Amino acid sequence: MSIVDDRLPRYQRLRDLIAADIAAQRWAPGQTIPSEAELASIHGVAVGTVRHAIDVLVGEGLVTRVHGRGTFVRRPAFDQSLLRCLRIPELEPGAKPVLISRILERASLKASPEVAERLELPVGTDCIRLVRQKLVERRVLRGEEIWLPKARFAPLLTVELASIGHDLYPAFERLCGQLVATAEESLTAEAIGAEHATLAGVATGQPVVVIDRLTRGYDRQPLEWRRVRAPASAFHFRREIR
Repeated sequence: MSIVDDRLPRYQRLRDLIAADIAAQRWAPGQTIPSEAELASIHGVAVGTVRHAIDVLVGEGLVTRVHGRGTFVRRPAFDQSLLRCLRIPELEPGAKPVLISRILERASLKASPEVAERLELPVGTDCIRLVRQKLVERRVLRGEEIWLPKARFAPLLTVELASIGHDLYPAFERLCGQLVATAEESLTAEAIGAEHATLAGVATGQPVVVIDRLTRGYDRQPLEWRRVRAPASAFHFRREIR
């Protein structure tokens, strides 16, 4: 079955083919893809078509051009993530904060209507649910509920939790061969209910910020839906407007 839509313009079809090769790890993040001339020869298209396709990939943040060196597969940096607005509590003078993650629950569950909508799956699709906390000096910074398509992430159900590590995205790549390409985030606030208060490290009814993150692979398919709850007092956002 073709992985591209033949009704699309040629440059868009080529964009999808290149992205599919990246998703299949033909070229890993940080590696160069073939030159425009090489891609034109491989796919039997004009160099201008290749350039247009790569322009789209650059605009999407999937690859980056470096003058004189080539075009590289880009790994998202998450420098502008809303999670970076969550301040770490003050520690003893001179102390360096060490963030750790603790997975509290791991289960295979059917996708609810909300999970199915977020991950663009049929209701009832097998998924993996992870519940974890981020801590520093044994103090809870935030609670996280993470949903993943089981078809892509089945190894996470059987490996030792310690092997997953504190950062999920390297584990996704190392254990499941899944590369995160992009992420979308949204922010809301709520008075936290009893079912989530302990996970977020706050008392029931306290104000919290809720950050939803949806990540996608290089094939544009959803990989992860994450809902983060953290004390509203920890959220600090500043932007200079000119």
